[in-house]
Amino acid sequence: MKIIKDEQIIEDSWRHITDDEEIGSGDITVSLSRWNKEKKVLLAHQGKVGVRIAPTDKIEEISANLNDISLVAVELPVFTDGRAFSHARLLRSRYGYKGEIRAIGKYIPDQVFYLHRVGVNAFELENTEELPLALSTLNDFTVEYQVSSN
Repeated sequence: MKIIKDEQIIEDSWRHITDDEEIGSGDITVSLSRWNKEKKVLLAHQGKVGVRIAPTDKIEEISANLNDISLVAVELPVFTDGRAFSHARLLRSRYGYKGEIRAIGKYIPDQVFYLHRVGVNAFELENTEELPLALSTLNDFTVEYQVSSN
């Protein structure tokens, strides 16, 4: 599957696994709940590990382990739920997270510019045909009224 990462359309190597799915190999993301339950096993995993953050999750729960987490996927269950914006902003500004922050779920290309401003650097869209449009939105505005996280 293709995604946008660091302002380029690339092939994605990550798998999102469910809480009851076998870990397997390769680069994986797990829920915050699974991370908290199986942290030691996941840290020994042969491959990169990422954590998916749901809107109701608390970023503080992974703050001590951010050096061990290669990707934080902020979930947008509906395009009107903006808590992922706050999660991304906190990861970059409060916790100094330098890794990949990926937006996943139900959002529209028009939101990509604003997600990028708060620190998201990767975008996984449900409809991959919208990737070129979403990528083009990163250049929608040239004047900024506020400081950005990127």
